[in-house]
Amino acid sequence: MRRVLLSSLPGAAVTWVKVEGIQHEFSTIPYVKEDVSEILLNVRELRLRPLSHQPGRLILEVEDEDEVCAADIRRTVDFQIANPELHLATLDSRESKIYAEFNVELGKGYEPAKPADGLPVGALPVDAIFTPIRKVNFSVEFLRPGEGRSPERLILEVWTDGTIEPWEAVSQSAIILTNQLASFKELEILVAGQAEPGSGVLISPDQYNASFEELGLSTR
Repeated sequence: MRRVLLSSLPGAAVTWVKVEGIQHEFSTIPYVKEDVSEILLNVRELRLRPLSHQPGRLILEVEDEDEVCAADIRRTVDFQIANPELHLATLDSRESKIYAEFNVELGKGYEPAKPADGLPVGALPVDAIFTPIRKVNFSVEFLRPGEGRSPERLILEVWTDGTIEPWEAVSQSAIILTNQLASFKELEILVAGQAEPGSGVLISPDQYNASFEELGLSTR
C-alpha cells in the first residue's frame, strides 16, 4: 500500500515554461529580482488539482512593482491551484512586466526535465513532480497487549500536497492494488508430469520422478 501511494497515484505538473523574451534558463528578466533558473525552481513547486483530467496551459501576466504568487495565474476550468500562496517572482519596478505560459501534463511519480530539442521554441523544461503524496508512515499495534492472540490495528499516516485528501489517496491505492491482484483469483494448477499446452514435450509421470541414476545419462 505504501509503495502504491508513493508511486502510482496520478497527478498534474508543469513540464515546461515559456517566458516572453527569454530563450534560455540563464537569462534575466528586466526589473525582476529572480533570474529565470530561480523562477523555474519555484514553478516546480506549483501544485495543481486536475479538474478535467486532460493536459492544458496556464497563463501568467503581471505588471507593476509587486510580488508574484501562484494566485496571479489566470484561472482555468482544467486545473485548480492548491498552493496559491507560492512565491514565483518579485517585480521591483513599476516598469516590470512578465508574461509566461505553463504547459501542464498528467502523469505519475517523478519525471526529469525533457530535452529541449522536442519542445516549442523558447520553451524551458521543468522537472515534473506528479505524485500528490509527500510522505507515508505506517505502524501495527496490538489492541489487547499481553494476550496470546490479540487483534492488531494498522495505523496509516498519509501526507499529501493538498491536491487530494488522504482518505481519497488511500481509497485510490486500494483500488489499484485490487486490480493488480485480480489476476491471481483464477490460477491453473499444473500437475507434475503434465505438459503445458503447445510445449511439444511429453513425458510420463514415472520419467518425471525418476532419479538421475535411472535416466542412464553419460557422466559428461
